[in-house]
Amino acid sequence: STAVGGASVVALDFDGTRAYPMYDWMGVMKAALESLGRYLAREVGPDRIRVNMLAAGPVRTIAAKSIPGFSVFEDTWADRAPLGWDVNDSSAVADSAVALLSPLLRATTGSVIHVDGGAHAMG
Repeated sequence: STAVGGASVVALDFDGTRAYPMYDWMGVMKAALESLGRYLAREVGPDRIRVNMLAAGPVRTIAAKSIPGFSVFEDTWADRAPLGWDVNDSSAVADSAVALLSPLLRATTGSVIHVDGGAHAMG
């Protein structure tokens, strides 16, 4: 069915599938967030509520300042990302959130969408 309706929840994530240096327990918490998203998607799906996570590349924000060693991500991410990455530009992440909140992705739930210039796929 292509009926429009329901609701969408989008959580901001940071790839919980990898152990990043100096990210410590935050990585564990992000992996838990991803799991929670999947379970929540299963529970609220029958009510037409979608739950997805955006695994964003590093973006220079107030929160990023509290992560020890964040500059390591800033310095290397663009080199690893095939599409490049600008830590000062959050628009790609915002655009992806808008798409997930819209009915355009009405059949997507329980997913982690990587918005990181492709760095997650480079090993």
